[in-house]
Amino acid sequence: MNELATISVICPHYHRAIELIGRRWTGAILSAMLGGAIRFTDIVHAVPGLSDRLLSERLKELEAAGIVQRSVYPETPVRIEYRLTAKGRDLGAVADAVSAWAHRWSHEDEEPRVLVEAGSTAHRV
Repeated sequence: MNELATISVICPHYHRAIELIGRRWTGAILSAMLGGAIRFTDIVHAVPGLSDRLLSERLKELEAAGIVQRSVYPETPVRIEYRLTAKGRDLGAVADAVSAWAHRWSHEDEEPRVLVEAGSTAHRV
């Protein structure tokens, strides 16, 4: 198989994976789940700014993709936990690589930020 044919076979899988994990908040949700089983409210608290509606939507997408497993425990009140499947845990290495890349390169395109507190001197960050 020549190089062009190999790329055409790989691209659909690559693009689907990037579209799935690149959706807004998905990376942060997956990072919150890397520590093991976690409840819905714990994810909300771990990811500031994430709405309940969007978290619910992302968890359903990740579950449908086989990345997240939802477990319901018949207790009173009912306990629901989410955990990464083996497929999801494999994304830990991807998250580490993206994090390392971001720490190395993302600041280059940014203007220096200035933090100002009332009554204090501005500090460049």
